[in-house]
Amino acid sequence: ELQLVESGGGLVQPGGSLRLSCAASGFTFSTYGMIWVRQAPGKGTEWVSRINNEGGNTYYADSVKGRFTISRDNAKNMLYLQMNSLKPEDTAVYYCARFMDYPKNSNYWGQGTQVTVSS
Repeated sequence: ELQLVESGGGLVQPGGSLRLSCAASGFTFSTYGMIWVRQAPGKGTEWVSRINNEGGNTYYADSVKGRFTISRDNAKNMLYLQMNSLKPEDTAVYYCARFMDYPKNSNYWGQGTQVTVSS
């Protein structure tokens, strides 16, 4: 059974940093492109970043470009999102998912981790 478990969220001041992690199991992680998605309070989901299966190609939403870095460790079945220079507008629940499961197959996303950026 496919399982994605996010961790690493929390409360951070503007300008601070957090590193999100996503532990994957139940599928061949190394063969799938992966993404991070977020949902702010009262808003729809927003694609944040994408990485191909081997980790050599990465893509970012304009809103996070230059501040966030996506990476993966296929040996450990782990996906990461390093978030620097955080802003209040980055406040959201962050989800990891296989690229193929966005946006429709939310049943296959993780449970999410809350990131709150506030002073």
